[in-house]
Amino acid sequence: MTAIPDSGILNLVLAPTGRDSQIACSLLLEAGYKAAVVRDLPDLLRQMNEDVGLVVVTEEAVRSADLRPLSQWVKNQPSWSDIPFIVLTQRGGGPERNPAAARLLEVLGNVNFIERPFHATTFVSVARTAMRGRRRQYEARSRIEALDEGERRLATALEAGRLGAWELDLDSLVLTTSTTCRSIFGRSADDGFTYGDLIASIHPEDQERMQTAVAATIETGIDYAIEYRTIWPDGSVHWAEIRAQLYRNRAGQAVKLVGVSANITERRNAEEHQRRLNEVLEERVAARTAELEDAHSVVLAEVAQRQKAEDQLRQSQKLEAIGQLTGGVAHDFNNLLMAVLGNLEMLRKSVADDPRLVRLTDGALQGARRGASLTQRLLAFARRQDLQVKPVDLRQLVEGMQELLSRSVGPEVSLETEFSDNLPPVLADANQVELALLNLAVNSRDAMPDGGAIRIRLSEKMVEGDQSDLVDGRYNVLALTDTGNGMDSATLAKAVEPFFSTKELGKGTGLGLSMIHGLALQLGGKFVLESAVGVGTTAELWIPVAAADVIQALDLTPVPITPIINQGPKRILLVDDDVLIAMSSADMIMDLGHEVVEVHSGAEALDVLQTGEAFDLMITDYSMPGMNGGELVRHTKQLRPNLPVLLATGYADLPAGVDVDAARLSKPYTQDQLANEIVKI
Repeated sequence: MTAIPDSGILNLVLAPTGRDSQIACSLLLEAGYKAAVVRDLPDLLRQMNEDVGLVVVTEEAVRSADLRPLSQWVKNQPSWSDIPFIVLTQRGGGPERNPAAARLLEVLGNVNFIERPFHATTFVSVARTAMRGRRRQYEARSRIEALDEGERRLATALEAGRLGAWELDLDSLVLTTSTTCRSIFGRSADDGFTYGDLIASIHPEDQERMQTAVAATIETGIDYAIEYRTIWPDGSVHWAEIRAQLYRNRAGQAVKLVGVSANITERRNAEEHQRRLNEVLEERVAARTAELEDAHSVVLAEVAQRQKAEDQLRQSQKLEAIGQLTGGVAHDFNNLLMAVLGNLEMLRKSVADDPRLVRLTDGALQGARRGASLTQRLLAFARRQDLQVKPVDLRQLVEGMQELLSRSVGPEVSLETEFSDNLPPVLADANQVELALLNLAVNSRDAMPDGGAIRIRLSEKMVEGDQSDLVDGRYNVLALTDTGNGMDSATLAKAVEPFFSTKELGKGTGLGLSMIHGLALQLGGKFVLESAVGVGTTAELWIPVAAADVIQALDLTPVPITPIINQGPKRILLVDDDVLIAMSSADMIMDLGHEVVEVHSGAEALDVLQTGEAFDLMITDYSMPGMNGGELVRHTKQLRPNLPVLLATGYADLPAGVDVDAARLSKPYTQDQLANEIVKI
């Protein structure tokens, strides 16, 4: 909430005779207030609104006028508003001796009288007092609007989560419930629902457990969390999950329970169904074991199948370990590139007049940027790249790439397509899918040195039950089949490992298939390779179909880009434990014309903030020893709630459970990217 400057508030002056309007406007302008003259009372009413600071009127301007419209406007003001009026009365005609002037108190309400002739100091003093009161009214409006917005957000969050809100007064046992809460117990919005009704609606076998949990919360203050069955008025049985906390008054006395409720009937039914399936599965396993004991050949087949599953598990664990190592290396490499790119950009500006040094610097920058591209591929394998996920029409995507694919594979390779009708959109990053398809096409071309054919197919598949390691649902399958050399089983087993390549030295990084593998897993799908020597290879990219509500929730209308206007130099607190990165970033920021205070840990940053020094922005790294960037942001918001924070990190996704209220800046970043983020603050 920010204070409203006096210069932005319009003040109105109604003084149709003499020089009173000129004098009043001049005094207001000299005091730093904006003023405008109105011709008559109707003109005054037309210009009156909530953004008017005060109104100056002369007694004779309203003496014989119909004041009912003005009185009605004053009465209709919002609850926070009480616009001040300054009435200039005749000589010796103050409100105490002038009933006509005093009558304006009843009409206008908030009135200050100044008898003429008046001293300029008196007028300015009264105007400033009135404006101080008006500013307090604007601050009250801002607080009211903030409270209303907070209530609307809370209500929206509860509704989106299908959570019902409730309160139980412990003194009177009066239960207050929301419409959603009553619906969880089978009641309509207009039905009454007392605490007694709540107890009666709980399944008899769960009532004692529920009341014991309530008593424990009241006695010890522990959170109230319970699941129990409820019986609706129509006799049907449902499940409800209830969570609450104990609210105490300032004296520490337990006053009420405040909580939320949710209908978990579907979840409990699904769990019960899964339990029954497990029981059936156990029975089948037992029967199967008995059959295996009767037939040694079947036992050998089962052992071989188990060995194959274990091999697949070891391969999966191996890839997971490589992915974790790869993600860590990529993150550290990002930090190194941050220092290299930052210093090279600054050096490039310094050697602009020397062509040879410019050429050398540009070459170094190009190499560093290639390194940044390499880290993105590594992060893709580690499933940490920053995806711009939205509904994508795969058929339209492939058709739009046909010309590019044809040029990429060359004239000796024929390109065929086969698409199913009415394919639904998928939830994916179009750029990453295009890159994956192009990688697959180029790999197929390289596997057919004497030419051949590539067939691209699009189809929809349904996954249900135990058919696959995927989550149940609909998937679009983008399949690419070639007539190339193919791969043997040993090569196929290593195909998606990072840096593994069958190409000649210098003709491949070995990251193409691993990137596609990481992309598929991050999108919630899978990447399948099938190949045989002399037959060819089929690569399938399975991507989940986008849900209808997700498509509707995403606003696909292009947002016009608002040009960023430089708002002048800022004072910035820079936090990074790596001295090289901090020095490079500080140089880039100072080169942009801003002032920088540089510290190298979260604790040092908090010490600086506690001194009361003024800052316009804090830029902090996330991965720091002792206190990471997320913890620093939370402490900073407690000390400086209004201080903007820019979080710089090499990870596209922060660790699970970390929710940071800060803008994000991906490492490594350029000076232009840094400048754009600073100006947005």
